[in-house]
Amino acid sequence: MKNKPGSQIPQPSITIQASSDWADYELIDSGNGFKLERFGTFYLKRPEPEAVWSPAISEKEWKIAHASFRPSPEENGGHWLAPQPLPERWTMSYKGLQFYIQTTASRHVGVFPEQAAQWDWINQKVHLAGHPIQVLNLFGYTGLATLAAAQAGAQVTHLDASRKVVGWARDNQSLSRLNDRPIRWMIDDALKFVQRESRRGSIYDGIILDPPKFGRGPKGEIWDFYKFIPDMLSVCRTILSPQPLFIVLTAYAIKASALTLHYAVEEMMSDKGGKTTAGELVLQEKSAGRLLSTAIFARWEA
Repeated sequence: MKNKPGSQIPQPSITIQASSDWADYELIDSGNGFKLERFGTFYLKRPEPEAVWSPAISEKEWKIAHASFRPSPEENGGHWLAPQPLPERWTMSYKGLQFYIQTTASRHVGVFPEQAAQWDWINQKVHLAGHPIQVLNLFGYTGLATLAAAQAGAQVTHLDASRKVVGWARDNQSLSRLNDRPIRWMIDDALKFVQRESRRGSIYDGIILDPPKFGRGPKGEIWDFYKFIPDMLSVCRTILSPQPLFIVLTAYAIKASALTLHYAVEEMMSDKGGKTTAGELVLQEKSAGRLLSTAIFARWEA
C-alpha cells in the first residue's frame, strides 16, 4: 500500500558504533590524511582519507611510529617504510580471541579494529539464541567475525577468495584455541558459492557480509559492489532459515551511505519482521577524542 500524500513515513535512525573494550589497540591520533595507531606493542602510521583535519599532537610525537605506509597513485598501492625491521608477525587479543598482525603489500595488517563492535553484536546474538545455529561469513578475511561467532557456539562456514588469508584465519583459530569449534573453511567466489548453496537447499540462521568495493575471486571472477550486491542479497535471502536471527552488512570505501545499506537490507528482509539498524563504524582518538568514521553498516535482527 502506498503512503497517502502528506503521511509520515518512518525514517531510519543512523547510529554510531565503537568498541571501548580494546586493550591491545589504540587510535593515537589522526589528521592530514593519516592515522597513528598502536597494534599491540607496535605503532603504525597509515593513510586515512577521512582524516581531513589537523593532527592534535605534534609531528615529533608521530615519530614514535615503528613503520609508515607510503601510498602510491594506484589504488591500494604503496609500500611500508620502517627504520628498523618489524617482526614477520606479532599477536594481539580481544575478549579471548587472539590473532596475528603483519604488514602486507597493502596498508592492511590483518585486523579492522572498528569491527570489534560487530564481533560483540554477533557474539551476543549467537549466545542469546540458546541453541546451535548456522552462520555464513562471506568475504571473511582473517576470520575474526567467524571466531567471534564460533566462540559463542555457532557452526560457521567461512568463505574468502584468497587462500592466503584463509590460511591466516585458520592460524588465528589455533591461536585462539578454538580448534574444536565447527568451522568450515572455504576458498571460493562468494556469489557463486551462495548460488550453489541455494541450489543445494542449504540454510543459515545468520549471514555476515563484508564485501570489498572491488575484488577478484580465486578464478579471476570480478566483484563490483554496486553491480553485484543486489544479486548477492537476493540469493542470500534464499538460504535463510525459516526463522533467521541476523544479517550483518558492512561496506568500506564506497560512495554510498548507511541509508543505502539500510534500505537494501530492509528490502531483503521485508517479510521477516524484525528490526533493521544502520550506521557508521568509528574509532575514537586518544589524542582529541574525535570520532574517525571508517565504514558503514546495516544490521537486521529478529
